[in-house]
Formats: sequence, C-alpha cells, structure tokens
Amino acid sequence: MKSAVETLNPTRVRLTVEVPFEELKDSLDAAYKKINQQVTVKGFRKGKIPARVIDQRFGRGAVLEEAVNDALPKFYTEAINEAELNPLGQPEVDITELKDGETLNFTAEVDIRPTIEIPDYSGIEVTVDAVEVSDEDVEKSVEQLRERFASTSPVERAAEDGDVVTIDLEAKVDGEVLEDGVAEGVSYTIGSGELLEGIDEAVKGLEAGGEATFTSELKGGSAEGKEAEVTVKVTQVAARELPALDDDFAQLASEFDTLDELKADSRKRLENMKQYDQATQAQERVLDELLKLAEVPIPEKLLADEIQTRKHNLEHHQLGQMGIDLAKYLEIQGKTEEEFTAETEEQAVKGIKTQFILDELVNKEKLNVNQEELTEHLMRRAASSGMSPDQFAQAVVEGGQVPMLVGEVARGKALAVVVEAAKVTDTNGEVVDLEDAEDENTELAEAVVEAAESEAAEKTEA
Repeated sequence: MKSAVETLNPTRVRLTVEVPFEELKDSLDAAYKKINQQVTVKGFRKGKIPARVIDQRFGRGAVLEEAVNDALPKFYTEAINEAELNPLGQPEVDITELKDGETLNFTAEVDIRPTIEIPDYSGIEVTVDAVEVSDEDVEKSVEQLRERFASTSPVERAAEDGDVVTIDLEAKVDGEVLEDGVAEGVSYTIGSGELLEGIDEAVKGLEAGGEATFTSELKGGSAEGKEAEVTVKVTQVAARELPALDDDFAQLASEFDTLDELKADSRKRLENMKQYDQATQAQERVLDELLKLAEVPIPEKLLADEIQTRKHNLEHHQLGQMGIDLAKYLEIQGKTEEEFTAETEEQAVKGIKTQFILDELVNKEKLNVNQEELTEHLMRRAASSGMSPDQFAQAVVEGGQVPMLVGEVARGKALAVVVEAAKVTDTNGEVVDLEDAEDENTELAEAVVEAAESEAAEKTEA
C-alpha cells in the first residue's frame, strides 16, 4: 500500500491511497465466506459453494463490493498512522479506481487536530476580586439563618408585608373558570414574589374572610401566557415572628453557645466562599488569557456540529424540562435569534480551543492521570449528575466514555499548571497565593475546563 497526504487547510487533509490487489486477498476470502453463509445454490452444501459459482450466479461485482467495504477501514487506518495524523470524526471516502486483479485506489478527506504552538504563558497576569467580608455581610448571613427559624401565629388584623396568608384562588379567562385555575389552602408570604404578579397588592389590607380580584398573566397551566381575572380570598392571616438575636438563638440554630461565636463562624464561612469564588475567577481569567495567546484553527465541520449539538441540548433537554420552547426562552432573555446563534458559536469556539490547547499542553508537560485522580473526578461528576457513583461509573464504562473523563482530568491539571505560573493579584493590589491549595485548584480547574468545553470534548474524541 502507498499513501500520500495533501493538506487542504490547517485542519483538513486529503489522503490518496493505492492498494495492490493482492493486499485485498484476506478481504476477498472473507467476502466469499460471508456470501457462502447467506445464499443457497442447488447441488452445493451451504457454505461449500465454490468461488467461481458465486461469481457466475451473483456476480464478481458483489464480491468486490463486499471485500472493499471490509478492507477500506483497515487501509484508511494504516494511512492515518503512517502519516501520524490525529483525525477528528469520520472521513469522506471516494473510491477513484477499482480494477479487478490490479488495484484499488481511493481518497479520504478528514478533519484533523491542528498543529498548535504552545505560547509562553509565564507572563500571564490577571486581576481578581479581593476577599473581603464586611460586618454587613455577616449580619445578612445571620439574618437569613434567623429567617429560617421564624415562627408564625394567626392574627386578627389586615395583612401586611411579610405576613403569611392562607388563600383560595380562582382564575378566569374570557369569563370562564379554568379547569386547572382553582386552588384552595395555598400558603403565601406577602412580598416573596412566588405567585402571580399583582397578588401582593390584592391581599395587602385584607383580613381573614376578605377577597379581591385582580388581572395577571398566568405563568403556567393550560392558559399559560394569557391574561386572567383572578379572585383571591384570604382565609387566614399569620404574622411571622423572628427569634431574638441572642445566645439562646445561637444554641437553637447552631452548635455554638454564644451569638459572638455564631457570627465568627459565619464570617469564616463567608471568607471560605469568597476564597473559592476568587480561585474560580482566577482559573477562568487565566484560561481566557491563554486562549488569547494561542492561534488555534477551528475545523469548520467540527464547529458546525458543536453549534448544532449545543442548540439541540438546550431546546430538547434544558428548555424541555422547563416547559418552554426556544422562542419563549429568547423572549425571556431579551435576545434575537441572530444574537443567540452568535453567542452559541462564540461558546463553541471557546470550548474547542480550550480542549485543543490544553491537550497539547498535557502532551508537552507529560501530564498523567492516576487511578485516584480519575476516581475522585468520577465521584464529583456523579454527584453533579444526581447519580450514585456506581450508577455513573457503569454508565461511563458502557458508553465508552472513560477516555473522555481521563481527558477532563488531564486538561484540568494542565490548566492548573498555567495558573501556578501566572501572576494573580486582587483588586487591592495584593498578590493572591493559590499554591497552598494545589489539589483544590486542580479540582477547580477541572470544573472550569468542563464549563468551557461543554459537549466539545465528546465530539473531538470521535
């Protein structure tokens, strides 16, 4: 077999392959054997029909077609390996010449991973938010905890902001009560914004037994999006009572004995959250800077497929679960279809570039993934998917997705290497030291890489 490579552009090549006919012998033998098992010829036992009889009865062309279909993948793979190419997706194969007893010639066009020059990333500098927790932040956190321990008690007065009212609802459209437009005994906190627009104004000032009518656009149900006349009747008004902020509350709501200890713990928790957010921000901004430094050609077909995959997943999975279509989603987002398409393409380009650059960096830095790292990553992915580790692992193995997970971990480690080499300062001008939490930084990097790549990883593994 002889093969030659023609570069069509930085991400696509054409292979020209010439195969001497004698190299088709194994595939021809397999073709005759397969046909032998599928046909019956009078006078011959099944599987024992001579090749010349098969040629006479069914045509040599049928045998050649079967043999070529069997042989092409093998010769294509040999040509790819010989040229040391990294193909993406399936090739477009064209048989240019097939002469019985002489030769088989074909061409194969396929997208390939582009050659990428890893830039000097040691000079990357990024600025992130400073970790600052104010007294107001602590007070807000404690107040939220206090809200969780609030109690309610019925009162004989008009409803006010913050009260919990028990209400009955009836919705009419065009004067007709909707089948799914009646609800009784609904508990609602005034001012929470959890029900229909206009309900707060309707119930405020009403005592138990009072009712009011207002107009609102329905958020769900059979008449979703339509204007409805809603009648609301208040059956009970209850005031929310917050516990006093003292040591007794600290003991009720936490493991601490004093309010000061509870506040100190809240401050520490807020600092940890802000440090996590800061580290994530550093990972994202360093990745953005790395992508700016490298020239990465994007295969056109891969990009088109990735854009289509993202649109399909949004429309048929995410939006489907929310019960809305793409048009409604765009209306809510305040975007045109052209803006949505442009944003989707931008995200797809970033995902593909991220994978290409970090994969190249994995090779350059000779980064490996051990079993412990893979297991930890699998556990995190299982938790985020809502599956048990065993269920997720089984799905990964059955779907042949283990290499994809290994790639995610490796790319996370590659990004962590770049972050360690970068200069990260906060908005106060202080240098941020991320080296103290190396393992955590690698985990964060994996999450950042996953978010950037989205579905791109699966497609480029093909």
